[in-house]
Amino acid sequence: MEDIFTIANKNFKSRLIVGTGKYKDFEETAKAVKASSADIVTVALRRVNILDKNKPTLMDYLNPKSITYLPNTAGCYSSEEALRTLRLAREIGGWRLVKLEVLGDKKTLYPNMIETIKSTKILVKEGFEVMAYCTDDPILSKKLEDAGACAIMPLGSPIGSGLGLQNEINIKLIKEQSSVPVIVDAGVGTASDATIAMELGCDGVLINTAIAEAKNPILMAESMKHAVIAGRKAFKAGRMKKRNYGSPSSPQNNLI
Repeated sequence: MEDIFTIANKNFKSRLIVGTGKYKDFEETAKAVKASSADIVTVALRRVNILDKNKPTLMDYLNPKSITYLPNTAGCYSSEEALRTLRLAREIGGWRLVKLEVLGDKKTLYPNMIETIKSTKILVKEGFEVMAYCTDDPILSKKLEDAGACAIMPLGSPIGSGLGLQNEINIKLIKEQSSVPVIVDAGVGTASDATIAMELGCDGVLINTAIAEAKNPILMAESMKHAVIAGRKAFKAGRMKKRNYGSPSSPQNNLI
């Protein structure tokens, strides 16, 4: 059966979301997105040109009619900054599905959860569908869902670190308690990290730096595509039980 990925009542085929920052140019960005088969791309409104027609724009390379743009608030350190950025996104592009990111520390880039929860409540009241970047804390993740977030996006490790999932137990707890999609956002460094996230039962993975900073971004984008698919299939298949001792693969009865 077709495995549909649904966010805010919208269906997508790919469970891989790709960022559009850090590439050498928009052409490379477009090639990587195509190789990934992603249906959704994040766009940092404060960093990526989508307005100035006198300069190359992302929309010249990625048609917003064929791929879903997910405006995000990367680089915002307060609720006020994030709210202003997303209200602008709605004005210029009509976007209501957005990614909220309110950072609390410039070194670790960890989210400020107090400001994030506050912003989520305001945005939901204004009619936005909020996908919220958060810590891997199950309690705070639940508060985000209660605030109306349409997707929970816990970090695997710090943004751009490539350290992979550092707290698989908490990620699994967040998934088990959530009634909205859980998408690992930040920290994925290579294909195996993406597979692990999906094997834990996560609904999707968001990846930017691991693709953009790879020696061959296009090939890495393709590998991430397959990693997410493999992890999802493994989760749905149900892994074997772990054992402390060996177990022969052949029957022990009637041996010759």
